[in-house]
Formats: sequence, structure tokens, C-alpha cells
Amino acid sequence: MELIEGRLRGDDLPTRQRVARSILDNGPSTAADLAERLDLTPAAVRRHLDLLVDDGQVEAREPRAHGQRGRGRPAKVFALTEVGRDHFDQAYDDLAVQALRYLAETGGEEAVREFSRRRVAFIEDRFHRVSAADPSLGPAEVLARVFTDEGYAAAVRDLGPINGKPMGEQLCQQHCPVSHVAHEFPQLCEAETEAISRVLGRHVQRLATIAHGDGVCTTSIPNVSSTTNEKEQVTP
Repeated sequence: MELIEGRLRGDDLPTRQRVARSILDNGPSTAADLAERLDLTPAAVRRHLDLLVDDGQVEAREPRAHGQRGRGRPAKVFALTEVGRDHFDQAYDDLAVQALRYLAETGGEEAVREFSRRRVAFIEDRFHRVSAADPSLGPAEVLARVFTDEGYAAAVRDLGPINGKPMGEQLCQQHCPVSHVAHEFPQLCEAETEAISRVLGRHVQRLATIAHGDGVCTTSIPNVSSTTNEKEQVTP
């Protein structure tokens, strides 16, 4: 593979795009994770990551601690920046922001909220259709499929039990097609969360959003029994 002035040749660009796309679809990843997913050597992945970092499309982060750490320094994870996300499907952000600004000026806060609710109507509409079409899917898995079909690259993470009690799941959206717009208009995120809560029939909590600089949009979906217990404890 030939280098020109320290950069990869143009014919190597598709592989670099695959690396970026893998981070988009799977969230912040280590070089080893990317090498395994893309069937590349770790050295090749690191070379592509270095170029993506130089271009401002990817940034290296310290991994979040989960449980007790072993010996040695944990591998860095690589996440897309706003510049990196711009290379995907956000070409109409400026127009959308201008339209919502106009709506806010002429119709006020409630007009923006109503628009946001209408925009996420696909969640409730498709949730019931996907559930009926594939009864083997759990509710959170249905949501992940609905969001993925809309370009959010969503997946479900099982939180596992604590003291023998299941804690629930997390809906993780690795990409947000409207993140730049939602940065200025958080009503879009709020409407999504409300729609998720309605289709599941329980309270959910948005823990992180790409619109506010997090690497992934994360919604906590508590276990049904734990939600019931909480309600029982506060009932007089």
C-alpha cells in the first residue's frame, strides 16, 4: 500500500469509509474491535484511524470503566466526531434548523413540540406492525429494529442482574440523523423519549444523547418488575 505525503492513496478510501461506518453502526470501538469486525490487520486499522483522527472525523477517548479493571492500561476507544457524522446523512441540517427557527418564531414553543411529536409518529406506528410481524422479538428489540430502519443504527444492551434481580435493558442508538438539529431543538429528543415510554407502557430515562456530545444515544428501559416495585414503594 503506497503512501503519498504521509496519506493513503485515493484507492484506499473505501476501506477508511468502512472503518468510519463500523464506528457509526457499533459505537465507540477499539482498534482490535474494528480489526475483527472488518477482517483487517490491527496495523491497517490503526493507520486508517490515524488518518481519520488527523481529518477530525474520529477522536480517541478513554474507555468507560465497567466493573473491576485488570492489569495494564485499557485500550483507547475511537468515536466519531460531529465532523465525522457530517459525512453521513445530514446534508439538510442547515435547512431544517432554519425551518424550525422560523416555526419557533411564528408559532412558539408549542408549535415546535407538536412538530417533534409528529416527526416521531413512526415509532408508535411501526412498533405495533413490527411486533405483530415478528412475535419472537422483545419490546426493546422491536424498538431497535424500528429505529435502525430509520437510520439510527440501534441495538439493545442487557444490563444483567444485580443481587439476583434483573435491572432491564438499554436502547442504544449509535447514530442520529437529526443530531445537529436536536442540538438546538432538544424537543426532538424529548418527543422520542415520550414515544418510547408510550409504546412500552412504562417510564424510561434518556441517559445520553449524540446531540449533546455523547458517543451514543442511550435510553434506560427498567425491568417491568422493578418499575412496579418502585410504584408500590411510593404509593401511600
